[in-house]
Amino acid sequence: MLVELMSYVLVILTIVAAIFAARVKNLTRGIIAFVAMNILVAVMFYVLGAPYVAVFQLLVYAGAVTVLFLAALHTMRRG
Repeated sequence: MLVELMSYVLVILTIVAAIFAARVKNLTRGIIAFVAMNILVAVMFYVLGAPYVAVFQLLVYAGAVTVLFLAALHTMRRG
């Protein structure tokens, strides 16, 4: 019962973070929402019993892709 409730809460929070990341006008806040969404997806994978997928989600999406987004944002603001 508790795991099922936690899964629903995680899904709702992930959807809210994804909508916020797509709709926000400020790119920095969008990137922060993107990070939050990816962390929530990793937590969902862990709750579902896939810890290796959760680690890869954190490393690849919440880590590497976010760094690429921040580097692109930094480059765009400079020019």
